[in-house]
Amino acid sequence: MLNACGQTNTKQDLTSKPNAMENVISKPENPYYSNTDTKKLDLPDAEWKKVLSPDLYAIARHADTERAFTGTMWKSDTKGTYYCAACGYKLFKSEQKFVSSCGWPSFFEQENKSSITFKPDNSYGMQRTEALCGRCGSHLGHLFDDGPEPTGKRYCMNAVSLDFVPDGVIAENKNNLETIVLGGGCYWCVEAVYEQLEGVTKVVSGFSGGTVENPSYEEVCTGNTGAAEVVQITYDKTKTNLDEILKVFFTVHDPTTLNRQGADVGTQYRSVIFYKNPEQMKAAESIIAELNMAKVYDSKIVTTLEPFKAFYKAKDYHQNYYENNKDQPYCQLVIQPKLEKFEKVFKDRLKKKH
Repeated sequence: MLNACGQTNTKQDLTSKPNAMENVISKPENPYYSNTDTKKLDLPDAEWKKVLSPDLYAIARHADTERAFTGTMWKSDTKGTYYCAACGYKLFKSEQKFVSSCGWPSFFEQENKSSITFKPDNSYGMQRTEALCGRCGSHLGHLFDDGPEPTGKRYCMNAVSLDFVPDGVIAENKNNLETIVLGGGCYWCVEAVYEQLEGVTKVVSGFSGGTVENPSYEEVCTGNTGAAEVVQITYDKTKTNLDEILKVFFTVHDPTTLNRQGADVGTQYRSVIFYKNPEQMKAAESIIAELNMAKVYDSKIVTTLEPFKAFYKAKDYHQNYYENNKDQPYCQLVIQPKLEKFEKVFKDRLKKKH
């Protein structure tokens, strides 16, 4: 019951919440929001109501219309990118925008042929073309044939349905991001901890090391691939740092037990840091030496340092596992105590609840 490999649950709940992709915009209240994911998103209305603000929900999911001349977006000429406010999908670039007299943000061209879809709208006794987000199907506005050249089109959008990011912010955010790959036993446990740490923008469970390319969970569980269960952590260097990432790592698992964490036994559960550059290797060597010298643990640390070669993402039902399966015995008896220890030690570094 307490062995992670014994749980090969492959069912995916319709309401399971996938881990957020690497975002330009952070919306922790909406786990479906991604500025990079292009996969179609189909959620029940009740789920949308939970993750969207009331005004966005009314417009995006029930085709309400905001008042004209609301805010400044309709006349702004700042360079940047416009995204769907419901799911984060890229819709327009500022070069495709023009100032119209209608009082709503207007564009003459969409970002690409799949970014926006259309359907007839015969409401209110009018014949119009409704514009919908190409990823999540949220209502954006309407398409008219009275726009400027070269298309002659006018995408008349609700500002509430759009998120805008200036060009400089996108470049700045990407330059601040760094990733590291860590293995500390079952990846469900490690993932659940780092998802709570301030400054961490993305945590993905998967596999690294070994001799088999893109191994399956079942193959890794045999212990014959040489791969380890790991998490790939992306963090914002302006909000946390490598030192803190490693301190959390050595706090929430036992780095002195060889090829095991509790009841999870095998080389796939080894304590390992897959370093991507000399800085990560030196930082890992330094903290291990300090912990050993201070005799923080009763036994010597056996964490291995291995050069990063490849990361293979685990299937979707392994992602955000604790959040989606809190009632499972493994989550309650194994993961929950690790989370509680982390929250106690790093109580001032937890992400704010929204």
